[in-house]
Amino acid sequence: MERETPPLWKDETGAIRVGNSRVLLETVIRAFQDGASPESIVHRYSTLSLSDVYNTIGYYLRHQNAVEAYLNQREQIAELVQQRLSSIQPDMSLIRSRLLSQQNQ
Repeated sequence: MERETPPLWKDETGAIRVGNSRVLLETVIRAFQDGASPESIVHRYSTLSLSDVYNTIGYYLRHQNAVEAYLNQREQIAELVQQRLSSIQPDMSLIRSRLLSQQNQ
């Protein structure tokens, strides 16, 4: 038997993708953690193959600490990006209230 490597690859931003798709590792793992079967994950993300999803879940189950560390790191990056965007974008509630007041006149 031949040993298989997980169907994971790192893109130019450092995000880990599954198989020949652009689907993120965290998308597959979070769906699995939420109770989705590999078949339903493939149904949601048609660019994934069933074997790649099973292999990815197997890799996660064998390397849970490393994958969880990666997922936590990705969540921290997402929070930083959200904070940065919030600081750049204007407060939409003020704009929304102005538009509503104009409509009521």
